[in-house]
Amino acid sequence: MQYLPRLAVIVSMIVLTSCNLGYSVINTEASDARNPVLTATPLSGSESPSVFLAALPQSIPNRELLAQSWESYRRRFIQGDGRVIDYEAGDRSTSEGQAYAMLRAVLIDDSATFALTLNWGENNLQRQANGKRTDNLWAWKWGRNADGNWGTIDSNFASDGDIDTITALILASRRWNRPEYLNLAKAKLQDLWNLSVVVGHEGKFYLLPGPAAAFIPNASTLYLNPSYLAPYAFRLFAQVDQQHDWLSLVDSSYEVLEKSASLSTVGLPSDWVALDTKTGKYQPLPQSSPLQTLYGFDAYRVWWRLSLDLAWFNSPQARRYLQTHSQYLQKLWRERSRLPASIDLTGKGLVDYEATAQHAMLYAAWGLVEPRIAQELLVKKLLPQYKQGIWDDKSAYYTQNLAWLGLFSPSGLPQQLLKGK
Repeated sequence: MQYLPRLAVIVSMIVLTSCNLGYSVINTEASDARNPVLTATPLSGSESPSVFLAALPQSIPNRELLAQSWESYRRRFIQGDGRVIDYEAGDRSTSEGQAYAMLRAVLIDDSATFALTLNWGENNLQRQANGKRTDNLWAWKWGRNADGNWGTIDSNFASDGDIDTITALILASRRWNRPEYLNLAKAKLQDLWNLSVVVGHEGKFYLLPGPAAAFIPNASTLYLNPSYLAPYAFRLFAQVDQQHDWLSLVDSSYEVLEKSASLSTVGLPSDWVALDTKTGKYQPLPQSSPLQTLYGFDAYRVWWRLSLDLAWFNSPQARRYLQTHSQYLQKLWRERSRLPASIDLTGKGLVDYEATAQHAMLYAAWGLVEPRIAQELLVKKLLPQYKQGIWDDKSAYYTQNLAWLGLFSPSGLPQQLLKGK
């Protein structure tokens, strides 16, 4: 299927402030302290999968597949200058895409690709006003404008992309001893907190999916995306930024995840939910909204994000959520060996097709709490969809990333990279 871009649906809710940046080369000078020098090593063509295979511990599963598919992804989806291309959406690029590439690169120890994708983002996704950079977050969408030129199409940020970018920067700074990556991560953290964290019910902090203008429709309502919530990342952020209470976002994340799942009679997470900040109650978004409260392509990522919090930080909250809220999907699997790609709040499948992305995200979760079913998913759903380095088809950008991230064992990351100094 053609994947419907998740943030495109909020365009009607946001006043666009696009800026035309066009193609640019790697910076050689820093304009100020907020735009540090980043030196990239040019990507030297296609690497053999054996190069990446050597970076993966012998003990982790699927290592040959992971090495081969990363090499294939680099060739197919990453341009020579580091731009990640989403062929299913007009050859656009997104902050999400750059962040996924960076995260995958640091997990598989590919410092060259990491540097190139980071630099492309820093050079082309800057958020600007009156010709000056406004902050260190990235504009979420870049591509061909209405006038035919290439540049920023929507300069609003998407906090999941920035969270994944900052997580990758912290891990990369430790893996490759690059303090400039950590400095950039810290600069981004200041802006992420200031622009994306708000006070909600009972004075607690909550993470918005993007700018307040788009996700606070009135004085007592927040629109939230459960799949953006990344407790493992907030724990890493707390290690490097003591100025802000990132651990409070761990608590509010699990609150959002647990309480909003009650909107579904079968306990599934939803793509989007609304929080009444006065009562603390969660509600479906209005039917008039282009954002939908159902279990779909966004919500899949909840399983993966919480699997990382369980694997990396032994979170009992993550274990409980994964065990409890995937029960309905476990039931469907046992009965039918088939999982609809989209499910409404009553548990009814909305489509007759499945999604490899969902299988991969559940594989990550069930590998920790239901390993037998995880193995069945791998054998019956994931491996049959994989051919010559690609899942599904050669244009499926989103599927490539979620499949790879779901199959990458958290144990493949050296544990010392998760520990603050």
